[in-house]
Amino acid sequence: MGSCGTWAGRELLVLLSGMWLCAAQPSLPGPTRSPAPPLKFRLAGYPRKHNEGRVEVFYNDEWGTVCDDDFTLANAHVLCRHLGFVAATGWAHSAKYGKGVGRIWLDNLNCAGGEKNVGDCKHRGWGNSDCSHEEDAGVICKDERIPGFKDSNVIETEQSHVEEVRLRPVVSGARRQLPVSEGIVEVRYKDGWAQICDEGWDSRNSHVICGMMGFPAEKKVNRNFYKQLKRAARTKGRSPRPGSRYSRLANKSQPKQKRREDIGFKKRLFMERQQLNYRLHSVSCTGTEVHLSMCTFEFYRGNASVACAAGMPAVVSCVPGPLFATGNGHKKKQRQQQQGQPRLRLKGGAKVGEGRVEVLKSSEWGTICDDRWNLLSASVVCRELGFGSAKEALTGARMGQGTGPIHMNEVQCLGTEKSLWSCPFKNITQEDCKHTEDAAVRCNVPYMGYENLIRLAGGRTAFEGRVEVKRGSKWGTVCSDGWTTKEAMVACRQLGLGYSLHAVTETWYWDASNVTEMVLSGVKCAGHEMSLSHCQHHGTSLNCRNTGTRFAAGVICSETASDLLLHAPLVQETAYIEDRPLHMLYCAAEENCLSSSARLANWPYGHRRLLRFSSQIHNNGRADFRPKAGRHSWVWHECHRHYHSMDIFTHYDILTPNGTKVAEGHKASFCLEDTECEEDVAKRYECANFGEQGITVGCWDLYRHDIDCQWIDITDVKPGNYILQVVINPNFEVAESDFTNNAMKCNCKYDGHRIWVHSCHIGDALSEEASKRFEQYPGQLNNQIS
Repeated sequence: MGSCGTWAGRELLVLLSGMWLCAAQPSLPGPTRSPAPPLKFRLAGYPRKHNEGRVEVFYNDEWGTVCDDDFTLANAHVLCRHLGFVAATGWAHSAKYGKGVGRIWLDNLNCAGGEKNVGDCKHRGWGNSDCSHEEDAGVICKDERIPGFKDSNVIETEQSHVEEVRLRPVVSGARRQLPVSEGIVEVRYKDGWAQICDEGWDSRNSHVICGMMGFPAEKKVNRNFYKQLKRAARTKGRSPRPGSRYSRLANKSQPKQKRREDIGFKKRLFMERQQLNYRLHSVSCTGTEVHLSMCTFEFYRGNASVACAAGMPAVVSCVPGPLFATGNGHKKKQRQQQQGQPRLRLKGGAKVGEGRVEVLKSSEWGTICDDRWNLLSASVVCRELGFGSAKEALTGARMGQGTGPIHMNEVQCLGTEKSLWSCPFKNITQEDCKHTEDAAVRCNVPYMGYENLIRLAGGRTAFEGRVEVKRGSKWGTVCSDGWTTKEAMVACRQLGLGYSLHAVTETWYWDASNVTEMVLSGVKCAGHEMSLSHCQHHGTSLNCRNTGTRFAAGVICSETASDLLLHAPLVQETAYIEDRPLHMLYCAAEENCLSSSARLANWPYGHRRLLRFSSQIHNNGRADFRPKAGRHSWVWHECHRHYHSMDIFTHYDILTPNGTKVAEGHKASFCLEDTECEEDVAKRYECANFGEQGITVGCWDLYRHDIDCQWIDITDVKPGNYILQVVINPNFEVAESDFTNNAMKCNCKYDGHRIWVHSCHIGDALSEEASKRFEQYPGQLNNQIS
């Protein structure tokens, strides 16, 4: 957006805005002119969900609103795209989301709908309005993000003059070590950084800063140490002399054992010699704010060279959470503090510190309804889990739908609570909420710089390409031997690009004009790591079958993913035994749906004993579940006369209580389709006539108990107590947002004639203690299931 010249010129242009618009003018060249910052947009107001609200525009260093005069859906489309959504579904007039404050920047806005910038639409001119804030316009955006859209992370508050904050370390050793947990607090000002005067600074202010930096708590700083160090650096321009008063202070700021270990510590401390530039003073936070801009403070005006005469730059020291703590002693202390299973977890998020909030109650995990869900409650969750304050409080199952009970509704934390369970909340009734209203969070996490050690090359979009990693000072490719969805999930997480859609092992079809040599092999990840460097891998010597470019590892990432889970109660309700004659099982034998001993049977005489049950597989994620292979490579099976789109879609096993398999089966995905869907969700996939296969979000695929291979062959199983286990997508062939809920387990008792199946549940739905009780189940003494 071009600047419109001098202040006087701008005022004149407002008067002439009926003839021509300031926004359309190019910037004039000049030695002192800097380009105007781009417009920023945010949604504000209450009550609202994440994709709706009062529209606010940041123009000319000030937030303001848009008047509803002549407002149309086309205006809303342009504004929603600015906000990162693909389109608008509606708009609101007459300050539906509350009245804004400050300027009303736009009036009589008239967009065609296709404009890339709202400044390209017709309007009365920036700041020229005859409206009051009772006419503030709002928008309702379609809940679908533009791929790759980066949130500006501007916090919703009326006084957001301070947007970017950092901690600058002043200890030389700390300057290379991440995360930075102690340093001078600085705020972005013009093209540089400015300090905050610490007069009146207290632990509540520090608590807010630490939360912004991704840390759950603050600790006391040796202020005298920094003060004397600053004075020494200013007077001598170098570090304190060993043995001086300043170096003794430096020594005192360290724990005793650290002093003994590191006598040279005092030689390594320094304060950069620089002209301090104070920007803020009289900062006063309550401690519950999620951003410094929400606290009260004052700006220095005019000549700030004499500012903060009695103080010094504000310094903060933070306590890292367990994931980011350095040093074994600290980790051990954290572990001691966290004895016993936590009663809170995040599920389904692509990055560390984000996900659907789940709580443990009566030994069963459940979700939280999003009614009145806000940043205060979300921050209590984030800090309890060892992260900082909340960046976003998400509503409307933005991190996918949970399963099981909804334990809490209308959570109303003050922000000071140590645990979410200490906050007031309402118990849920079935009419109140559905899993489409599951609450989620995005927490502030410490900056670790992992994204600087990985990049994508050769792809057609920013979300795909050959993976290149930095080892030492050298960039290079990764061997694709053993490269699976798990490794690709870690790579996409490290890149900040969401979930892995595909793990690519042959990358010959991507641009190879700037290919680097291979530098990493043997990568094997669990799937939860923050960086590929945290996974197992070979050392400096490579061991790769094919080091050529076409066999380098690649990824295709996506901001959304599917999430499959089995409807456990249906398995329990439909399980039964059938003795099926061998002459009816020729096709099943051809597709390996019987145990290996069936080969030795006296075909076609005799029978096999089958445990049959129905499987109803739901997609609760945020993207459709599609087979990994395209239909060109599906395999036709003549016997059953259908296509297999995945070799193995589910594993069916009978286990002893100690986990030994006594019977197994598998279910090839011969057909993935939408059998039924939730209200307002249309079916998209159908197997008939070689149709597209998949499971739509909000739909489920039903494999009835009476179709071939929907069983486990238990002919050779002896009477006893067992665990029935069903695992969906067992080989991680298709990416999901959460693989931990893919297993379902049931207790079962088999007496040689009948089978009782009960206590069916998703694998991670119970507490650790309840899971142990389940696996050590002693068996039933009668046919009454309690």
